Amino acid sequence: MSASFEPALAAAHAAAAMQDHPQATLYMVGTPIGNLADISLRALHVLTLADTIACEDTRHSQSLLRAYGIDKAAHQWLAVHQHNEAQASDQVLSLLRQGQRVAYVSDAGTPGISDPGARLAQAIAAQGLRVMPIPGASSITALLSACGSTKAQDAGFVFWGFLPSKGSERASALQALADEPRAQVLLESPHRISALASDLSVLGERPITVGRELTKQFEEVATLAAQQLPAWLAQSPQRLRGEFTLVVHHAPQQTDQMAQARRVLGLLLAHLPVKTAVRLTADITGQARNLLYPLALEMQQTDPKAHEV
Repeated sequence: MSASFEPALAAAHAAAAMQDHPQATLYMVGTPIGNLADISLRALHVLTLADTIACEDTRHSQSLLRAYGIDKAAHQWLAVHQHNEAQASDQVLSLLRQGQRVAYVSDAGTPGISDPGARLAQAIAAQGLRVMPIPGASSITALLSACGSTKAQDAGFVFWGFLPSKGSERASALQALADEPRAQVLLESPHRISALASDLSVLGERPITVGRELTKQFEEVATLAAQQLPAWLAQSPQRLRGEFTLVVHHAPQQTDQMAQARRVLGLLLAHLPVKTAVRLTADITGQARNLLYPLALEMQQTDPKAHEV
């Protein structure tokens, strides 16, 4: 173990040992996306405690755990990846029924988010057994926190992940992306980033924040107009390397539309129940009801004159 992680492992046990980590539970453990120091104390404790480590790639995860000073015997490892997730879920289920604690980790980041793990968690929960999240690093939330395009008034964001690679499916996805006014998060690999940049350039002046090699030594985060993205990538060969996360910022007109919706909603809430005010505001402004309803509840809490449900 690297000497720098010895205090972290000791601190992990001191901080989490008295917490409840029940048996017969599947632990979905978030791991670093590049920087080993981004592991949580609770994750270290659970990985030590686990009877079995289910993982996307056993060799990769063995190296990761050894970096923290955690060693597991050969029989404590189980490969669960996109090609065997359905069948391997039965093995995990059997181990849980024996009372084991099983920790699942993907190669990087939070399992089940554009990584294997979602089908596993669903299968275990469907059998009435507990699935416990152990939060950790995610390139999605990391870049969103730095891009400044997910304020409450911007109506949140949409997660796309990796777009279809070709054909009509990709064309349909790109059209839906262009029509979506909210912020959108995409993931891309180095060998496809140039094609994605070219496709996104049709968005013109709409801002895009690109994160390359997030949390790693050569991390780069830049915000620029969509039409400038191909040229930005071409400025240096280094910019075509590494893993990419991108945020297409909310469409500028969305702010004006939501401001109008807020004004209409405020007027109606003074005289009508929330559901009625939301329905009428949607009809008047064209905004989706599922966006207006939480806004109405927020306004009702802050404005004593708003009509009760």
